Amino acid sequence: MDKETRRPGAGGTEDVVCALCGTPAGSEYAPPTWLCAVENGSRRYYCDDCARTHIRAIEGRLDSAWW
Repeated sequence: MDKETRRPGAGGTEDVVCALCGTPAGSEYAPPTWLCAVENGSRRYYCDDCARTHIRAIEGRLDSAWW
């Protein structure tokens, strides 16, 4: 938890964006309040609003296609 989380596959130049609404995080690191989920082997980041709206589906491990 002490490390910054980098977006895998990003060469250090891409900004993190919400997988649902496209809101940019403003940097190459996901803010600590954002949620990270792994679907089909890839990481997806969700902003505060999207995570709050879909938290039950996320905790139930449903694919985002079902939300």
